Amino acid sequence: MNMRNLLSFSLLLILSVFLLAACGENENNAATGNNNDVENNDEAANNNDAENNEETANNQEEVELDGELIVYSARNETFVQALLDKFSEETGVEVRALHEADPLQIQEEAGNVQADVFISNDLGALEYLNQQELLEGFDPANVDSIDEQFRADNNEWIAISARARGFIYNKDMISEDEMPTKMEDLFDSEWADVENGYAITRGGNGGMIGNISALRYEWGDERTSEWIAAIQDNAAGIFEGHGDIRRAVGAGEHAFGLVNNYYYHQQLEEPNDNNVGFIYADQGEDDMGAIANAAGLGMVSGAPNEDNARAFIEWVLEEENQLAFVGESLEVPINPELEPPYEQAVPFSELKVQDMPLKELGNYFEDTRALIEDSGLDLELR
Repeated sequence: MNMRNLLSFSLLLILSVFLLAACGENENNAATGNNNDVENNDEAANNNDAENNEETANNQEEVELDGELIVYSARNETFVQALLDKFSEETGVEVRALHEADPLQIQEEAGNVQADVFISNDLGALEYLNQQELLEGFDPANVDSIDEQFRADNNEWIAISARARGFIYNKDMISEDEMPTKMEDLFDSEWADVENGYAITRGGNGGMIGNISALRYEWGDERTSEWIAAIQDNAAGIFEGHGDIRRAVGAGEHAFGLVNNYYYHQQLEEPNDNNVGFIYADQGEDDMGAIANAAGLGMVSGAPNEDNARAFIEWVLEEENQLAFVGESLEVPINPELEPPYEQAVPFSELKVQDMPLKELGNYFEDTRALIEDSGLDLELR
């Protein structure tokens, strides 16, 4: 091969190598570009998913309730209506309420459920309905703020506020030293002789049902029946409700009355007739302790507006609304983190309370009502 041909061949070889290198670099660049595109697309997709998930979460939080909520309440309208109005104003849900409802109405309507939520001033009634499978539980937010002893096993009912039994008395008519100090004192007919006598509620009152159930747990049925007969004979006044008693005692119509402690606090807030005192029953060393009870609520099984019922219960469990539940009643919040919204409240931790799980009241509820009806105390007013 001559020199000219050799030089041409060498140049051709160098050019070929250069072209091959250039092609390889382009392929690498293309591959890198494709990988970058894939990574960018994946990142964009992930960002879009995150944004969509966040938007979905926000949309779920911002879902507005609508429609209605049907509440049956065994409590006095004064204690409940402001709470229901607050829920309606904050959520837009129309709340329709049946006040002073009999818990057995829930049982009667089991085949045609009307109520979404039942509010009661007696855990015995709530636990009884639960045992009849007429309440439905779930795990609402903040339910752990209520100790397990104050709610059903699966949160079919949840207690919010508590109280204890005792004697309100008119300080102008009788001194503290002259007062009875325990439930069994009322066996004695001497209390019929105090000035203007004493007052009790009729037997069908929720507070009295709980009181008698607690005595049945402590004493048995025979002695409790004798106690019912004694107060029926010796009481000068038998009223429909405890509010009637505290007003009558404040006005001097009766010397003292058997009530829940918060009625004493209510009477203290009256502009007149407020010279009253209160004795928590059975606080002595050998006494059984004060009879306690609580007010609470539960969702009715088969509630026609279940979503609103769940939302209402979760709303009530917000601390602000636990205090609103206490509201006008002046009971003591069960949540230990909350201060009672009034002065002179006595925390339960400072009281000697009867050693009875409040859930037990449900086991006595039905037979207690029968015992009261048989005695005639449920019907008699004077």
